[in-house]
Amino acid sequence: MLTPAIPTITLALLLGIVVYRLVFYPILLSPLAKIPSAHWTAPFSRLWILYYRSRQQETPTVHNAHARLGPIVRLAPNEISVNCVDGGIRTIYAGGYEKGDWYINVFNNYGIPPMFSMPEHGPHSRRRRMFSNIYAKSTLQNSAALTTITKTLLKDRLVQRMREMSRSDKPIEFYYLFTAITLDFVSAYVFGLANASRCIEKPDLDRAFFEDYKMRQPYQFWPQEMPILTALLERTGLKWLIVPHKVSSTNNGIEAWILQLCDQAEIVMREADGGKEPAKPEDWPTVYAQLRNALSRDLLKQDLELGADASVQTQRMTKASEMLDHTLAGFDTSSILLTFFAWRLSRPENATWQEKLRKEFAGLTDEFDAKAVDALPMLHAALMETLRLHASIPGNQPRITPAAATLGVSDHAVSGIPAGVRVQSQAWSLHRNPQVFPDPEAWRPERWLESSETQMREMNRWFWAFGSGGRMCVGSNLAMYDMKAIIVAIWSRFETEVVFDEGMTHKGGYVAEPAGKDGRVLELRVTEL
Repeated sequence: MLTPAIPTITLALLLGIVVYRLVFYPILLSPLAKIPSAHWTAPFSRLWILYYRSRQQETPTVHNAHARLGPIVRLAPNEISVNCVDGGIRTIYAGGYEKGDWYINVFNNYGIPPMFSMPEHGPHSRRRRMFSNIYAKSTLQNSAALTTITKTLLKDRLVQRMREMSRSDKPIEFYYLFTAITLDFVSAYVFGLANASRCIEKPDLDRAFFEDYKMRQPYQFWPQEMPILTALLERTGLKWLIVPHKVSSTNNGIEAWILQLCDQAEIVMREADGGKEPAKPEDWPTVYAQLRNALSRDLLKQDLELGADASVQTQRMTKASEMLDHTLAGFDTSSILLTFFAWRLSRPENATWQEKLRKEFAGLTDEFDAKAVDALPMLHAALMETLRLHASIPGNQPRITPAAATLGVSDHAVSGIPAGVRVQSQAWSLHRNPQVFPDPEAWRPERWLESSETQMREMNRWFWAFGSGGRMCVGSNLAMYDMKAIIVAIWSRFETEVVFDEGMTHKGGYVAEPAGKDGRVLELRVTEL
């Protein structure tokens, strides 16, 4: 008589466990239950936030949740977002929270993680130290080779192309102009000018490349947020159901191209090992050489473990993975920011700022004196304000909590957060705090010139365009260098006004490039002075 009841009791127990784990515990007993939910389903389901991530709308969605609910909100059963400095980014990012697998699932070039996606703090710190010198501001500003690169790319190539295009009396599409010159710039510093891309001289080819490059980004959602499903479909040959074949072919093409540049840089290095220096200092592969020399110390140890041939190949692919990340991240972020800078500066209501900058540039005795350019106060203010409103990567920067974490501030602080919770902050929201940045949606460069010392200190605390802590953007100084140099080269010679700007809205994902409309982004009429 009791036997038939056993399956019923077992089923009821299992159902009870499921209800407890998926509903009762996350809603009532979890430490995260104290945190206001961005959506009513957030305590027991990820579907709500996954929907917005899949549509590249997460950034504004999370920002709106913070505006309604305060500095700490719950996005999913095991995910929270924090929008404050103390108890927020200082704790999470300066505190060394680990990255988890969100980054490595996508940024894993040639099957080898670069510094950016290394999950653990230790390996990342060792790799970062290899680059600390070559990306230091003093190194960049005092580099004769980089000065020559800057003159060649800007004066001889960019300005000449702009003159040719402006004479046609047709508007210039500035987004693709900037993608071209920034890729040329970064690749020249990484691989040497002779081996760098020459996109600025190939207007048709460069646009096709960049459109393919950008086409891949929406599909990063699947391996980042749904890695198990993505891996299953890949094993069964059905990945094309969620990721088009063209994404893989484009990725393969980019990897092949960067590997080719690395091999060309290696030839230069081997010739130098044999006593033959490059005929021109600007042809020296600065970033590649730094990594190659730093990694060479590990070569003997790997020879013993892998054998000489396998070790050399591992070193080759490790260098290629790192150089791919530096090159692509360097051009992509700078080109986005410069496009929004050009848009802001060319709008009718900001015409006075274009004139102010032009007068400031006229005071330079040498436009390629990097220290003098970096010290220009109005240029710095306009760029900082653009970085605040239009950071290229303003979206979520996930980390994993350690045990017993405390996040949030004052009445919003939550303690006892368990290990393994995904926690994130985003520059978009940090930069729009009205208590720190009054009238936060307005482009007002003067706030960086006229604020009190106390207010300036507070703005800098909340400024997060390049991240913070040990994983802060390693190339931030190079980005500021090349963006300032490009701005001076253009607006000291040309005047710009908007012809078409309907494409100048941000995409709301991790990267916030302009959305574009009907194949157009930002078209400006250019007049040479």
